[in-house]
Amino acid sequence: MTITVTENPADLAQKAAEWITDYAELILEQRDRFTIALSGGSTPKALHELLAKPPLRDRIDWSRVHVFWGDERFVPLTDEKNNARMAFDTLLDHVPVPADQIHVMQTDLPPEASMAAYDTLLHKYFDGHAHTFDLVLLGMGDDGHTLSLFPGTEVVNEERSWTKAFFLTQQDMFRLTLTAPVVNKAAAVLFLVAGANKADALHEVLHGKYQPYKYPSQRIKPATDEFVWFLDKAAAAKL
Repeated sequence: MTITVTENPADLAQKAAEWITDYAELILEQRDRFTIALSGGSTPKALHELLAKPPLRDRIDWSRVHVFWGDERFVPLTDEKNNARMAFDTLLDHVPVPADQIHVMQTDLPPEASMAAYDTLLHKYFDGHAHTFDLVLLGMGDDGHTLSLFPGTEVVNEERSWTKAFFLTQQDMFRLTLTAPVVNKAAAVLFLVAGANKADALHEVLHGKYQPYKYPSQRIKPATDEFVWFLDKAAAAKL
């Protein structure tokens, strides 16, 4: 695990964007595709905007990038709360990724059917390979959740299925999510965490007792050296 502490959220976004670009270039020198799972939340917006404009945009061969999502709110693609909508607005509408290489979590299907289809897609991409995604981008909430793995939900404990749909009572909506098993098989995992409101949970996730049912981000333990945390000083204040 590598931890990089930055001055502020803008610096975090810049350093993470540079890391991702360097890494994508490296992978595409070795293989014919680069697979990435994007994150929702507020922190990735600035990151996307940096990747979507020169000089970083021009260093990535977007025609060989395949895009997935870590989780999704079960709202239409046109809804501003939809994670994929945010990614299109801030990144994907501005870079030449072929449309058939962008794999949104469908919210025009029943939740379980949507995740069954996504599971089939992921196995088609990754079965027989040494790892799943080349890179998974993750955020962390002030309650220690990541993806749609929320404290006290059964999906936190999933050991077999790569995707899950479930109704999150406290948000009164269905959530669609990847699970820890598929993320932990990724070649690289990058957490982006900013803000003083994350400091307590971050300390527990990284240095506290292993309590994944309470701090689900602890379930992310990839079998790779490329497990990187980018933090701003406010989030890292209690480490």
